Amino acid sequence: MARASRMSVLKRKRESEKAEKAARKREMRAMEKDMGKVKERHSGEATQDDLEAYGLIPPPSDEDETTE
Repeated sequence: MARASRMSVLKRKRESEKAEKAARKREMRAMEKDMGKVKERHSGEATQDDLEAYGLIPPPSDEDETTE
């Protein structure tokens, strides 16, 4: 019987992990579809809430507004 080289064993392991990850992703998508929760695609832009959470801009306060 021939010995399997270490490289071929690692390659098979990577391929099986990749296939398992894809299967988990498909399963999660199917569960989300069944539950009615559709994941929104993000545009990559930070929202006002994101900027406030990171402390980049101060949150709006009622004192800053001036009424005339």
